[in-house]
Amino acid sequence: MAEGLYDGGALPVGARGRDSVGWWGMLCLIATESCLFAYLLFGYFYVALQRGPAWSPEPHPSILLSGPNTAILLASSMAAWWGEGGARRGRRGRHLAGLGVAIGLGALFLLVQVFEWRAKPFGPSAGSYASLYFTTTGFHMAHVVAGLAMLIVVFIWSALGYFTPRRYEPVSISIVYWHFVDAVWLAVFTTFYVSPYLMA
Repeated sequence: MAEGLYDGGALPVGARGRDSVGWWGMLCLIATESCLFAYLLFGYFYVALQRGPAWSPEPHPSILLSGPNTAILLASSMAAWWGEGGARRGRRGRHLAGLGVAIGLGALFLLVQVFEWRAKPFGPSAGSYASLYFTTTGFHMAHVVAGLAMLIVVFIWSALGYFTPRRYEPVSISIVYWHFVDAVWLAVFTTFYVSPYLMA
């Protein structure tokens, strides 16, 4: 029976692309982490609707930092996507350049976010809004750090020549996670920076 299913009766190992274990493992991780952020954002809107428009210590949060910072993170996602295209086509220079730019922009986003944290006129214990804000953005910052670690590792492996146009799954998997981090930030940005203007 095995010989009728597989060539020579051998089990298929080392699956590539979307058949790989790593790919599906990452999708499962993203699904669980999406639930985490969904709970946090639901908590924000639940408390906001209960408390009314005056519940936040900054009813109209400034987007002077968060707006450009959002553009920085989206640009990093585009750079990572461009770099992945280089890996797929065997263009190592483009691949490394794309990953390098994505890492640099991601690190810049992180620094700006930390600066904004420090510039806030309130702390995590200032109230429900403050607690939800620092918790949600803090969890997102932790995911950014994890994503940067993945990108740095695959960048080093790529520089050492570990990947080929036929086998570059770790690159794609790490970039899928990075896209997820960027998508989550859009939801966080809309919730904490844009919605207060709509709910005022």
